[in-house]
Amino acid sequence: MKRQLLLAAMAVSLAAPVCARDTELHLPIQDAMNRADAQAKLNDGVKFYFGKQKYGKVDKSLGDDVANTKTNAFNKSDEEACYWTFLSAMIKLQEKAKKLGADAVVDIESYYKKEPFVSDTEFECHAGGLMAGVALRGRYVKLK
Repeated sequence: MKRQLLLAAMAVSLAAPVCARDTELHLPIQDAMNRADAQAKLNDGVKFYFGKQKYGKVDKSLGDDVANTKTNAFNKSDEEACYWTFLSAMIKLQEKAKKLGADAVVDIESYYKKEPFVSDTEFECHAGGLMAGVALRGRYVKLK
């Protein structure tokens, strides 16, 4: 009888939906860009313009893309994991810009699960117990 109850309890627990944490955060872009690791890795001749920030005249448009990154959030605060994955997304944007011959990435917006969040000052991150994710969409350009 005990064995049957144990098996029934296990079956119910396996059939129950798993509710993973998915906390949406909006964090300051400037705080992320001012971090030492961002300063060291995002200084390669590519400029970044978020949301509706003004930039110069575009000489050539080279397409757009999404940098979708995730990081291990275990044993990190949500903010720390989000800043880390934001930097990973920015590095991807920078690398693609260099590959395309762009000198700027403009109109950058958060694009988590293909839902735009446009801001000049904040990026969107989703954090859980094990993972944090940031998706950034931008347009690659050569400025005059």
